[in-house]
Amino acid sequence: MCSKSTGAAIVALCTSMVGAFVALAVSAQQAETPANPHAEILSIGSAVTEIVAALGQEHRLKARDTTSTHPPSVQDLPDVGYMRALSPEGVLSVGPSLIIAGEGAGPPEALDVIRAADVAFVEVPDALTTDGILHKIDIVGDALGVPEQADALAAKVNAEMQAAMEDARRPDADKKRVLFVLSTQGGRINASGTGTAADAIIRMAGGVNAISDFEGYKQVTDEAIGTAAPDVILMMDRTGDHAADDDALFAMPAIRLTPAAQDRAVVRMDGLLLLGFGPRTATGIRQLNAALYGTDS
Repeated sequence: MCSKSTGAAIVALCTSMVGAFVALAVSAQQAETPANPHAEILSIGSAVTEIVAALGQEHRLKARDTTSTHPPSVQDLPDVGYMRALSPEGVLSVGPSLIIAGEGAGPPEALDVIRAADVAFVEVPDALTTDGILHKIDIVGDALGVPEQADALAAKVNAEMQAAMEDARRPDADKKRVLFVLSTQGGRINASGTGTAADAIIRMAGGVNAISDFEGYKQVTDEAIGTAAPDVILMMDRTGDHAADDDALFAMPAIRLTPAAQDRAVVRMDGLLLLGFGPRTATGIRQLNAALYGTDS
């Protein structure tokens, strides 16, 4: 520890050490978020890709992951696979000079190999709030060397988010109870509790999450759904094993006695718009609010 009693020589040494530490910290921070206005980008994660495009930098994308499908033009790019099941060979084969990945990309052992390669790597944290979305934009803008464009986009997105949430406000007594169903595979309902993107956007859009006694997504019992008594079922608009048409959905024992089943009230939305928490989230809020309450989106 440095103190005045150690003398001028020790103070000078301590000052030098502190200066060196600060320099190293700054250097490490810059290494984590390299500002390179000419980097060729591999974008991993739908929100990250949307931010890159919204910043006017889509022309620099060399490749993307499977979840990145908006704007539609990015689907012409090479696809390195699903963001949570990446292979180092596939990622590095497209030859990016900068990889920007959303939180949750993996698996971890694949990221270890990718991070060890001679490619700049920036991770963008998940977000469930307006501030979190703005932070994503700042990180991507800094990594791409376009901070002014990022500031402008953040200001636009912030204004849109505030307006959308203000327009979606409703008295507590009028709020609909919404059950987000992730899948009905095998006849079992996987639903959202608290602390999820689904929970966050339901609340932003003026609804109430019908399930609040657990965090994350998990399979729920028929009794739990009966207790939740949702007014509306919310699902992603998709096909395949995780999808269920209206007849199959409302015939499920867990759902058929709920208020939602009595009214056949189900809302299906684009999953990226609903859960992506990127530049288009204000649009998702307005669309969900309109679907729940019949207002203009």
